[in-house]
Amino acid sequence: MGSVQTTAVGGIDIHLILILGIMVATGLLGGLANFFLNERDTGSPWRTAGKHMVLGVVAALTVPLFLNMMSSHLLEATRLKSSDLFVFAGFCLLYVVVSRRFFENIAAHLMRQVEQVRREVKHLQASGDRNGVPAASFSAARPAEPEAAPEAAPASIVELPRNAVSYGDIELMRAVAEGNAIYGANTGLAARTTLPKDQIAARLAALKAMGLIESKIDERNVVRWYLTPKGKSLLDGINAAASLEERRDAG
Repeated sequence: MGSVQTTAVGGIDIHLILILGIMVATGLLGGLANFFLNERDTGSPWRTAGKHMVLGVVAALTVPLFLNMMSSHLLEATRLKSSDLFVFAGFCLLYVVVSRRFFENIAAHLMRQVEQVRREVKHLQASGDRNGVPAASFSAARPAEPEAAPEAAPASIVELPRNAVSYGDIELMRAVAEGNAIYGANTGLAARTTLPKDQIAARLAALKAMGLIESKIDERNVVRWYLTPKGKSLLDGINAAASLEERRDAG
């Protein structure tokens, strides 16, 4: 087939008008298809169908942006080959139908993550109440109440500067990095470090306050300590420096 007529009439590019018409038409058609595919909508069918069609047109109008991001030359090809207009129309229609499902899945995934975080926070709060962990340990989940300020842990946190860690803290981070660091099981961590058992809880709280470790629920619903990306980066740097020092001493 031949090229598309792009003669400008009154300063208006006919080809651009044709492309715009295709996007609007496929947006309306794709929105209508989404209306029939969506079985959860309730209320006035005309109003719901109109909403889907408007959203479809909006989605179709973003197709040129998507093609540009993908470095596609489909729009330019429609000027040279008129049959590519059908390809462009099909792509717009498919884009409108699929994009709605795609964004719905993203929203549902985010909502599931939010609900999971809420369940983890509640579980951690309940575990803290049972094990006597101060409420300040959950400051990331809820604001700490001034009148409920803990006694022992904050004093230890203040003693440790936020921009520095002690050798015992490094040992504790290495023990956490090795795995099997169960929340509240301080005896096992004390056995793998030089820190006394009665200081483990305070040091863990200090490391968590500095964003070096965090507590998560694993697949067995057991709360464990893990290194944060910041903690991993710090520990990797310390290990690399120690390894370099050993090589220098050996040389």
